[in-house]
Amino acid sequence: MVFVRADAATLVRIIRYFVGFGLILFGGVLTFGGRWGFGLPLIVVGTTALASGRIGPFNLGGTRRSGGGASTVRTEWLEMQLDHDSGSVNGRVLAGDNAGRRLDDLPEALLLQLLKEVAGDADSVSLLEVYLDRRMPGWRENVQHDAAAGTGGAARTGAMSEEEAYQVLGLSPGAGAAEIRAAHRRLMKLVHPDQGGSTFLAAKINQAKDILLGGHN
Repeated sequence: MVFVRADAATLVRIIRYFVGFGLILFGGVLTFGGRWGFGLPLIVVGTTALASGRIGPFNLGGTRRSGGGASTVRTEWLEMQLDHDSGSVNGRVLAGDNAGRRLDDLPEALLLQLLKEVAGDADSVSLLEVYLDRRMPGWRENVQHDAAAGTGGAARTGAMSEEEAYQVLGLSPGAGAAEIRAAHRRLMKLVHPDQGGSTFLAAKINQAKDILLGGHN
């Protein structure tokens, strides 16, 4: 039996499609029968159910994201958010002289000074380089050799908790396997190195997927 073998997230998604298409079909019948006042609202509700997985307060399997559709990655020095819709990145400094300040509020000279400051932590260097590449294209050409000497090292992919994995994928705890795979595909399109993205972020996203899917096996 297919329904017996399917996981809960898949069953909810099937119900979502049945409800959404059912409402649209019924609304279309009413509309063509001249009952616009009943038919059109049903079509709108059905379309919303298919698009977002919600009917009023009820969730019918729409993707659950945390942080307004943003992924969060932390290192010793930095906390960075990747917006799922725009692909933009921003974050704040967690340590050092600029602790608590947002990267967008730092002038370019201070950002390059921060790059020197975090040189001893490969993960922080990689994460800051992601931000610099998007805010200051060509910044590498203006960095003196000694300032850039600490950059480009291999970033570590250390232990990641399940809570952090959900944050990296931008999902709420308890997301199903299908949601985890969908979030992974969506994010890899934004950060894949072959598309000019970040090797470090891609590694983090892959690690988060592996950790969360491991809990579904």
